[in-house]
Amino acid sequence: MAWYEASATQLLSQLESGEVTSVEVTQACLDRIAKHDGQIGAFLKVSGEKALAKAEEVDRKRKGGQPLGKLAGVPVAVKDLLCTEGEVTTCASKMLKNFVPPYSSTVIKKLEAADAVIVGKTNMDEFAMGGSTENSALGKTRNPWDTNLVPGGSSGGAAACLAAQMVPLSIGTDTGGSIRQPASFCGVVGLKPTYGRVSRYGLIAFASSLDQIGPMARTVEDAALFLEVMGGHDPADSTSANVPCPEFTKSIDKPLEGLRIGLVKEHFGDGLDGDVEKAVREAVKVYESLGAKVVDISLPHNKYGIATYYIIAPSEASSNLARFDSAHYGHRCDEATMLAELEKEKAELVAAGDDVGLKRMDTPLIRMYRQSRAEGFGPEVKRRIMLGTYTLSAGYYDAYYLKALKVRRLIREDYDKVFKSVDLIVGPTAPNPAFAAGSKTNDPLAMYLEDLYTVTANLAGIPAISVPCGMTPAGLPVGLHMQAPALEEDRLLRAAHMFQKATDWHTKTPAL
Repeated sequence: MAWYEASATQLLSQLESGEVTSVEVTQACLDRIAKHDGQIGAFLKVSGEKALAKAEEVDRKRKGGQPLGKLAGVPVAVKDLLCTEGEVTTCASKMLKNFVPPYSSTVIKKLEAADAVIVGKTNMDEFAMGGSTENSALGKTRNPWDTNLVPGGSSGGAAACLAAQMVPLSIGTDTGGSIRQPASFCGVVGLKPTYGRVSRYGLIAFASSLDQIGPMARTVEDAALFLEVMGGHDPADSTSANVPCPEFTKSIDKPLEGLRIGLVKEHFGDGLDGDVEKAVREAVKVYESLGAKVVDISLPHNKYGIATYYIIAPSEASSNLARFDSAHYGHRCDEATMLAELEKEKAELVAAGDDVGLKRMDTPLIRMYRQSRAEGFGPEVKRRIMLGTYTLSAGYYDAYYLKALKVRRLIREDYDKVFKSVDLIVGPTAPNPAFAAGSKTNDPLAMYLEDLYTVTANLAGIPAISVPCGMTPAGLPVGLHMQAPALEEDRLLRAAHMFQKATDWHTKTPAL
């Protein structure tokens, strides 16, 4: 077995036994990236020299018997919206194309403390807004299973590099399904933790009450280990949950006795692809064979999830992205050209005797703001800023935003009620397998429906995971979506690991 084919836990065992060095593993991953990423486009930046230097440091510490972190020598990829001190962090946007943060996010610091080897930053939909990684201003990512298809989004690069066996671990972020949907499309594991389980300090925000950083891996066991490293209270994040982060790997192999699984009847209606439904129902039979009791349940307000999400998320995005005014950092338009155009407009208004037009003219500062933001943001980001600004405006706040918050509460109450009778909720991650690139770029509503089954976990703040559970006749992966009560990642990971021990879908890899 080549080193790049091994899981993170397998690599750690081999590293600790001396069977392989971190330099050898890191070089194997870098070689794999060099060979295949031109075709896939998973990475925006590969830090080969820095990664090898870190690997050499880990090897020296291991050889010298010095204490090592939980991920010592394991290559990791990071979605390019986690601030990293001294390194360009772009959010796949022209607005931040040259932004170099003066500090590192808490998660990056935890990776460094765990002696992980960060090999690069992965591509994404601009500012995490999208479901296909086609909204990146810096290039598109392709699905390793079929390069004519999308990898999902917004964490498409993070999922694609795992599926293509470029790295064993990858970090994604999830605002409405952006870890789980690409995990489903690419046939890997993606976990959205409970809101507050992982610090958001240093995460460039999209929607602050929904965003969550989470692990992506090839196995549930690897995801459990990765979450141990990332999780925990952070005083720098006021929304960080002040509760201990369990050692998930110590309980991962303990089967869950008397497991009660709920199937949401609303998730098996119109819009669900037949091949996806078949794979999910077969996965449910696996749980029944393991002794689980399966019952039908209802989440009546789930049908309002997409509408609620696409009011709340753009509203928060409109507020968060207001900081990118190009005055302090970020893309700035060509000022000489902008001033020349402004003078030309002024001269035309003077010649026409248009005093009203002259009074309404932009000042140079306002024009700089407007033009820089127009050039720096892509179409989807502009769409969501405009939608959010509208719903927060006077006269519409109560009708839209306030009402969406009330429905959000009802969605959470539905979950609270259901979790009194079941331990987990199981269903499809996405309504369909990976779709063709370009097929939904001109239909935003169709793209938004890709999050049909995932957004409500973010609205409720509960943990959820997607694991591979089958293949379509066309040879595309299908994801099984599991949700648990808040802070019950241990239950979620144990149940998902039970499924992986009984199946081999997670071992399937694309032919590159």
